[in-house]
Amino acid sequence: MTDLPSSFAPRFRAELDALLAVQDPDPSRWVYAPYDQLTAAIGPLAEGAPEDVGVVLVESAWKAAQRPYHQQKLALILANTRHFALEQAQLGRPVRYVFTRQSFGAALESVADELGPLHVMEPAERELREDLRTGFEAGWLVQVPHAGWLTTREQFLESTGDAPPWRMDRFYRRVRQDSGILMEADGQPLGGQFSYDAENRKPWKGEPPAPDPPRFRPDAVTQEVLDFVSEAFADHPGTLDGASLPATLEDARSLWSWAQDQCLPHFGPYEDAFSATHRSLFHTRLAPLLNLHRLLPNDVIETALSFDLPLPSLEGFVRQILGWREFVRHVHRETDGFRTLTDVPSEAQRPAPPYGSWNAPSGARPSALATSMALPPAYWDKPSGLACLDHTVAQVWEEAYTHHIPRLMILANLATLLGARPRELTDWFWVAFLDAYDWVVEPNVLAMGTFATGPLMTTKPYVSGAAYLDRMGDHCKTCAWDPKRNCPITALYWNFLNENREVLAGQARMAMPLRSLEKRSPARRAWDRDTTQAVRERLAAGETLRPEDFSDLPSA
Repeated sequence: MTDLPSSFAPRFRAELDALLAVQDPDPSRWVYAPYDQLTAAIGPLAEGAPEDVGVVLVESAWKAAQRPYHQQKLALILANTRHFALEQAQLGRPVRYVFTRQSFGAALESVADELGPLHVMEPAERELREDLRTGFEAGWLVQVPHAGWLTTREQFLESTGDAPPWRMDRFYRRVRQDSGILMEADGQPLGGQFSYDAENRKPWKGEPPAPDPPRFRPDAVTQEVLDFVSEAFADHPGTLDGASLPATLEDARSLWSWAQDQCLPHFGPYEDAFSATHRSLFHTRLAPLLNLHRLLPNDVIETALSFDLPLPSLEGFVRQILGWREFVRHVHRETDGFRTLTDVPSEAQRPAPPYGSWNAPSGARPSALATSMALPPAYWDKPSGLACLDHTVAQVWEEAYTHHIPRLMILANLATLLGARPRELTDWFWVAFLDAYDWVVEPNVLAMGTFATGPLMTTKPYVSGAAYLDRMGDHCKTCAWDPKRNCPITALYWNFLNENREVLAGQARMAMPLRSLEKRSPARRAWDRDTTQAVRERLAAGETLRPEDFSDLPSA
């Protein structure tokens, strides 16, 4: 079934048709598998023999056009969806693959008219739940719980409270105790600590050697996707690289094997480090495949637990999946995507799209710090003159990836110090990253990265000056600015504290920085303010920051 030309995706169609031609399908029911539920190991697809449970998959040009998604992100989702269809057909499962220009809900209604009610695990994305709401209410979509999550709403609310502020450490302790993961028989955490985060903060100086990510060989079906995306979405940002695209289940398993051997032994101590010379260090790059369910979170944790790994590395890895990933999902679900926050100021209106045409509705716009600057062109690959920002942005548009510390302490940190609108940065993350979906990107950016929701789920803004960036990374070595002498990021940091001191005064973890601010002389504060204003004006105009252009500022 399709409202796209029959000549569309000929190689994929031919392979799928050949597999289905040898079937005599008579499934007892049909299951709709959304684009981020590409697994038959859990949920309704796992209930019964493959030939008894058919699967419906939808490829929607409407969805791809909602935002200017990174071309690599589009290719990842489409290639994995098509390969999942082929993998299921090879198992003897009936497959109905729908190409459409309509929304998912509109396309599925026609399928349900023919096949009867479709079962589906609850969509992870709020945006997809809203698209399918009519089907759920009318009954031609039958929703069952999402079997990919590892924790329950009851665990979240009982451990953190039924109203914010919510804290991940309380939730994480509860889940560890309930699951027995990394716990002793007497109920104490293995090694005596629930978290080794404080010990996992070493800068990386080149040793131990960091592994290069695996490369994949695109098959004909994947190449067809790459060709399609490059032509149909040529106006979308980012570059395509089929060799870095895990498209098949075999590719996903290969990536996980690489991560086990090359990354996990050293992940913990260096998880907060970042480098211009090696982009992912010991980060596993599993998040995109976990969020598509090509790899299952529970399986990944169980496998990691079977290895003889240093405890700080193992615990840090487990915390990312069992702790933070689950926590942000609950926060997003509980607040309806932050739409129910009544005690947090909001941006007055939806920001203008910074790139191309945005068809998707705007999400929540909390702005606890009342920021108003547009996201500068530097985030759309216009050089800023700051090596840390320029290198990170370049990587994002090349790979649709950077690990979580550059995301938090470079991309979000600098946007926050500049006073950029949180919603605009969130939307930028959403289109730019392979693993970004509303349930994960909005908490990570609106709540953690920009402090736009205030202390709802974090205890402080994650901001820093140049000293932290110099200590944990190596970008400063090739930068025109000196982190110890004239880097404007330090002025941005102190001015941020000064501009927001009243809002931040009640946050316990900000007490020490605010006391340090009080010791800063009036002359230094004036220099911070003037430097910040000059940086904002130049970056807003798309100009490159150069030390010589700031020589006319009064000396502090």
